[in-house]
Amino acid sequence: MGLTIKQGSRRRITLMAALIAALLTDAWANAQLLGKSQPKNYPWSDANLSPDVRADMVIKEMTLDEKILLLHGQGVDFSTAGPTGSNGGAGYTKPIPRLGIPSIQMADSASGVTLGSLRGRYSTALPNNLGAASSWDPQLAFEYGALIGRELRDEGYSMSLGGGVNLAREPRNGRTFEYQGEDPLLAGTLAGNVVRGLQSQYVIGDLKHFAMNDQESGRSALNANVDKRAMRETDLLAFQIALGISDAGAVMCSYNRVNGDYACENQYLLRDVLKKDFKFKGFVLSDWGGTHSTAKASHAGLDQEEPGIFFFGDDLKKVIESDEVSQEELNDHVHRILRTVFAVGLFDHPVQTQVPDVDRGFALAQSIAERSIVLLKNNGDVLPLNGVRAIAVIGGHADVGVLSGGGSAQTDPPGGSVVPPPPATDVMSSVIRPAWMPSSPLRALTAKLPNAKVTYNSGDELVTAAAAAKQADVAIVFAYQWEAEGSDLPTLDLAPEQNKLIETVAAANPKTIVVLETGSPATMPWIDKVSGVVEAWYPGIRGAEALANILVGEVNPTGKLAVTFPRGDADLPHPKLILPPPESEFNFAAVAEFSDFMKLAAKGLPPFQIDYDEGLKVGYKWYDAEKKPVLFPFGFGLSYSSYAYSGLSVSPGDPAIVSFRVLNTGKHAGTEIAQVYASLPDAAEEPPKRLVGWTRVELAPGESKQVAVPVSRNRLTVYDEASDSWKQIPGKYIIRVGNSSQNLSLEQPLTF
Repeated sequence: MGLTIKQGSRRRITLMAALIAALLTDAWANAQLLGKSQPKNYPWSDANLSPDVRADMVIKEMTLDEKILLLHGQGVDFSTAGPTGSNGGAGYTKPIPRLGIPSIQMADSASGVTLGSLRGRYSTALPNNLGAASSWDPQLAFEYGALIGRELRDEGYSMSLGGGVNLAREPRNGRTFEYQGEDPLLAGTLAGNVVRGLQSQYVIGDLKHFAMNDQESGRSALNANVDKRAMRETDLLAFQIALGISDAGAVMCSYNRVNGDYACENQYLLRDVLKKDFKFKGFVLSDWGGTHSTAKASHAGLDQEEPGIFFFGDDLKKVIESDEVSQEELNDHVHRILRTVFAVGLFDHPVQTQVPDVDRGFALAQSIAERSIVLLKNNGDVLPLNGVRAIAVIGGHADVGVLSGGGSAQTDPPGGSVVPPPPATDVMSSVIRPAWMPSSPLRALTAKLPNAKVTYNSGDELVTAAAAAKQADVAIVFAYQWEAEGSDLPTLDLAPEQNKLIETVAAANPKTIVVLETGSPATMPWIDKVSGVVEAWYPGIRGAEALANILVGEVNPTGKLAVTFPRGDADLPHPKLILPPPESEFNFAAVAEFSDFMKLAAKGLPPFQIDYDEGLKVGYKWYDAEKKPVLFPFGFGLSYSSYAYSGLSVSPGDPAIVSFRVLNTGKHAGTEIAQVYASLPDAAEEPPKRLVGWTRVELAPGESKQVAVPVSRNRLTVYDEASDSWKQIPGKYIIRVGNSSQNLSLEQPLTF
């Protein structure tokens, strides 16, 4: 989604107080949820009928005004309870009580339900999506989505605005932390399972931002120039895979233009690809303020304008009455929305508010974080912290909390941020502000190591930080990079003062471990000076507890990178971030209210151009093709154990079966993520290899298992633009197996 207002200043309240507040607001929420229970006396109440039949039955009874009512939101006012009937979320469509059609109450919920504590409600803050993607665990992704779905319903919402699946084509993208990495198969599989989990709870899930919304700076003016083959084999393929898994009820089109047309009025994207080729049956809603026309957007395939009414209200009625938009086109928009309401079970299972299961949320949040944290360096087995008597914890506000990403994916910390945010200077900075979860690494480590002396130094003064490090057996520096929607990181480098702190501490104590809290890859000019590096991402409400379990060895790290860590910005496809000119940016200093921003967004901005001429070469495919060394490759992650691969065999067919044996050669039980890649024939003109499958293998010390990974034929095809079809290129394919994209010890040819 677009911007989401966060609470400017919050009193610190206890978790119990938040839960009591949640109970008190239930009565208000129930009063607002018009249409939350439907009498079972409508012809379309028969759940044995298909969603399409039920939707068409309703349409036959609808007036023109009722149809149009479904095709736009009712505006949003975050300073109050919102429009009449709204549950206070990011968007809201009115119910039609006479037909039993419920309202659609929308909430941002990329990593948990947002606007929770602002409304006096508790929501579980899960690890960010890129972190969770590093688990490479589809079942965990399902559980991630199911928890959010349950809490959406608990809080009176019926639609999630999460489901981010844009690839990390530009890793400095301010929303990289919301997405699922750089590979279409991994991202599509995990995002699809998140949305499948959401919809298992009878709420509408959506996938976003369709499409090529690969950077935030100037997102409302950016025109992404990219050829069709590149789109189909990268970003659009991720959406296609996710839709196939999830049957998502909605897709959100993005702010940017693609090859000249806004994504929300782009015939190729919405009609030709999404609805025709992908056979998408749900509805397309605009990103907030992403609608810029009436007839053109309708013809192109936009079904619903959000969050208010600029183009799909009276203006839409006029073009319908003049036959510029046909009744058939109108009914298709309405059918898609109604069909989704029936298909996900929202009609048959009305929302009932209740207090969320906090303990269940805590447990899952910690489990996800434990499987998401990636051990990147462990020289001399500095980890786990066995027998360490003195530990200096330095920097990163590690005494009080862990960082989270900003914007509409920001789940509110219970009681507010434990680190006060900086003063707001305009509407943007009052909306999107750093927030820290009340999960203290210092306290978690102290609890896990009662016989060790664990001290804290803020790192604000280099001299005292170095002194603290010298007095300890091990120094752990917490470093971070905050990112948020609306703008991109200027660089993948940490702030200069953080790099200097790490170098100073490492000079004082060779046993220095760096814990990174970032939402994107980070460069590491100090990598050769430290003994250990742990990527914790934005680990959520139980992040410190999960991290402590990893550091002390109670949990063996299993995470693998879902995105490449390059050596520096100079190695990226676009070494310098492409920024918009002044005329293509909003002047937020002149915007007083959120509604004013929506008006500006609707008018549009002059385009500026970004040529994605790297084409197919996204992420590891770029570094492979350009023969650029990296800091840490896609799929990389260390363990406290070690694994050996042997016995590769490939059985042709559809799917081909890739079989091999994995042996745990270490002293710890662990889970290895075994990865399968394919190199296509030269005639395919593809990057050197692509991910085609993987499996998680749990192994006791000394145990080996024979595993089989199915590789479907469509994972080995290329998109042919001339024929608008997918083709398999005849020739020799090489199947490669290993534990990262750059450590593939087994290979075998396969000829088609």
